[in-house]
Amino acid sequence: MNKNKFFTNVEKNRLSYYNEQYHEKKKSWKEIADMLNTYPNRVRRDAKKLGVVSRSKSDAQKTALSEGRREHPTKGKKLSDETKLKISESQGKVWDSLTDEEKLYRSQIGREAWDSKTDEDKDEFFRKATAGVQEAARSGSKVEKYLSDYLIEKGYRVDRHKEHFLKNERFHIDLYIRDCVTAIEIDGPSHFEPVFGEDRLQKRQAADSQKNGLVLSSGMALIRVKLLKRDSQRQFRNVALSVLEVLESIKNKFPAENERYFEI
Repeated sequence: MNKNKFFTNVEKNRLSYYNEQYHEKKKSWKEIADMLNTYPNRVRRDAKKLGVVSRSKSDAQKTALSEGRREHPTKGKKLSDETKLKISESQGKVWDSLTDEEKLYRSQIGREAWDSKTDEDKDEFFRKATAGVQEAARSGSKVEKYLSDYLIEKGYRVDRHKEHFLKNERFHIDLYIRDCVTAIEIDGPSHFEPVFGEDRLQKRQAADSQKNGLVLSSGMALIRVKLLKRDSQRQFRNVALSVLEVLESIKNKFPAENERYFEI
């Protein structure tokens, strides 16, 4: 289309054209400019003058993705562990740099988002959360696998979910480090918060106390890792470094009987 002819059109015709191409057909200003054989800013300025409201940057990106004009930067792509760690470290540093007031403000936003959910959405969230906890109990949590892989990489011999090792055969050990005669237990929030009710919490803590006694009385050292925050690569790395430090000290000199219990 000849640009000079288009811009001499009456305003009503130009407005109709912009609404059709931009809002109905979801074309970008650049695409419209290309069809008019001109540059995007001229089209955008003319449309604005006629009362056409441009999409926000976020909406423009969503439209470009939905219309196939742009590829999603991460969809279908697997990030490397190194990239995940960098992202996690960066996000963690941002959080650590916030003031208490800023942290409180962000927490309030999260609570408001939760309160705005429907009862059905909340029920679905709890259903998935319960299924996740049950799956972690069967196959081990993400941090447990991360820690196991990390220690093996450091040269330690690691047994996961060591069974038939304690006098009470109902109990298994999350991670057993043969080199150091040390058991490692990974405790999620349900070990110290009433995630599934106060009764379940008391039973869980009583079982943990019993397991502590069985492990320590058998001559092993015991490391309990308490996970207070949600899973993240940054958290995994910090836990692994802390556990490694304790294991190195045990390996150098096995502690006395009353000094074999460690909490991280």
